Amino acid sequence: MPLFTIDASIAGKVTLAIFQAAELTASGESPALEQDLATLLAGVRATYAEPAAAVERFQPARALYRALGLDPTKNRPSSEALLRRVIKGRDLYRINTIVDTCNLCSMDFALPIGLYDTTAVRWPATLRPGREGEAYQGLGKDHVNVEGRYTLVDQEGPFGNPSSDSFRTRIREDSTHCTFAIFAPGDYPAARLADHLAVAGERMIRYNGGKLLHQETIA
Repeated sequence: MPLFTIDASIAGKVTLAIFQAAELTASGESPALEQDLATLLAGVRATYAEPAAAVERFQPARALYRALGLDPTKNRPSSEALLRRVIKGRDLYRINTIVDTCNLCSMDFALPIGLYDTTAVRWPATLRPGREGEAYQGLGKDHVNVEGRYTLVDQEGPFGNPSSDSFRTRIREDSTHCTFAIFAPGDYPAARLADHLAVAGERMIRYNGGKLLHQETIA
């Protein structure tokens, strides 16, 4: 049985590029991560004087939302929220090196990324539109409504979407296994997405140790 499936109702609208990694260390320090983050942040701020100047960079993630009839300016993809924060000159939230790796990749690729503690998910999982009344406890939020939105659902219920991860499946300081999912629109170039997945996997291991267990792209 596959770990992930995409519901037939949204087939062709979204592609998931996924890897899983194990034996990671979230609580350590990574000079390479710090250097790469500093370089990326400086480049983004030098390129865009204000968020409005980055509209073209936001378009692929916005297209993902519009394919489901959602307004991405009201419920922003996580990648856009991060980039807008950086362009405005605000500091990034720093959680741990696994989460920081995810945020670096999300800003670099300009695509939303879900990050989950593999051991906290009750597999298998499906990406589908949220149903009436469905929600979960988010990170820093008491309630994330997913009705009518993309949501990943496991055997306990919804646990993530392209705007916000859940508290239940969060990466903690003692997490050693992660599942990393890039959300891309259905027409995103396959070669580019494959490159994103390879770069993200390499970064995860370089910054956090461990090893890759599984990689796949699901459309």
